[in-house]
Amino acid sequence: MNSDFDVIVAGGGSAGIGAAVGAARRGARTLLIERGPSLGGAATLRNVVAYCGLYTLESRQVVFGVAEEMLAGLRDLDAITGPQQFKAVAAVFDPEAVKRVADELCERAGVTVLLHSQLFNAHRDGNCIASVQVSDHAGVHELTARAYVDATGEADLAHRAGAEVRYGNDGWVLNGTLGVRFGGIPADVELTREQIAEAVRQAKRAGVEGLTGDTGLTARMPISHDLITYLADEAYDARDAADTSRAERSARRQAQAYLRVIRTMPGCDGAYIASTGPELGTRESRHVVGRVQLTEKHVLNPGPTDDAVALGAWPIESHPGPGLPLEWKYIGEPGHYGIPLDVLRSRNTDNLFAAGRAVDGDRGAGASMRVMGTAFATGQAAGVAAAAVASGKEPTTPLVREELNKQNARLP
Repeated sequence: MNSDFDVIVAGGGSAGIGAAVGAARRGARTLLIERGPSLGGAATLRNVVAYCGLYTLESRQVVFGVAEEMLAGLRDLDAITGPQQFKAVAAVFDPEAVKRVADELCERAGVTVLLHSQLFNAHRDGNCIASVQVSDHAGVHELTARAYVDATGEADLAHRAGAEVRYGNDGWVLNGTLGVRFGGIPADVELTREQIAEAVRQAKRAGVEGLTGDTGLTARMPISHDLITYLADEAYDARDAADTSRAERSARRQAQAYLRVIRTMPGCDGAYIASTGPELGTRESRHVVGRVQLTEKHVLNPGPTDDAVALGAWPIESHPGPGLPLEWKYIGEPGHYGIPLDVLRSRNTDNLFAAGRAVDGDRGAGASMRVMGTAFATGQAAGVAAAAVASGKEPTTPLVREELNKQNARLP
């Protein structure tokens, strides 16, 4: 395999897919590095099976581009629902189908994909990243590019490259949740979020141990009709393997406790755990310090979007700690907000862009921008901007917006 590229994207989740496809379609020789066995990120490796952030509260879709191509591919496989109303609007999908559609998106765009490859180091040359090192079963490989996108979630590339990063906001991070998928529940058994929440609360009052959340999202999945739940909450430092290992063991114990609760509900006595995670759904870790920080005020009181390279539509959904109620704050009219390019561009590393939950938002903005629908949008914008840098051009907002709209982003 060639070791030199125009753009290297680290992390193969929604943000990384968007970035790699966006860069490749602008003509950049693009490499997408993923440590796991498939693309999709949280959608395929963490049982996060709802695309949030694509729709306003009125179910109006505002994120298109690569995200719309993913939706179209899933629709072709009957593997995604239409927009559903929870506390906000999301579409629920089958994760196995996401793996295949993601492969096809990258293949069609001409992206080189490296799975099973762990990025563990990066080298700087002045204010730029010069190369990265990845390891696989064959050994260590050094790869070079002219521009880079960090879509790792934990901002591992930025951290290793000496870019400015911070952990969480104001000494605080959103807690994570283990996605737990229950099978063995007949499709005609009605299970509402409110019914499940009340059953969990009753179990807590009865002294059942090992239960934290009761207000998280629950939904029926397409194809299997399995019940997906996001109730097993954990607080942990996602940078720390020992602490994350502890939290995952604890969350799996919680999953068994929730199974016992589910089995008490009418029609659910045959329920079983089809899968957990396998990884915890981390909502926040490091942020790449951008040239501009998006703020909660910007999310709640949106202004004009003529300087935006991505749109966000998910409310501020804050998970303050295990067992504590979720906190929601909703976006003002028109129900979505713009994300400027400088939010994605590293403040001290000229050829580095961030995408996904690692972008620079304060406590409130970060709790909105982190979701996968928005990650597709920030990823595609970061990829296009990185491709511009790789070609020797300054990635101005008009240039990036023009290319994104050529790629069907439909920015207003």
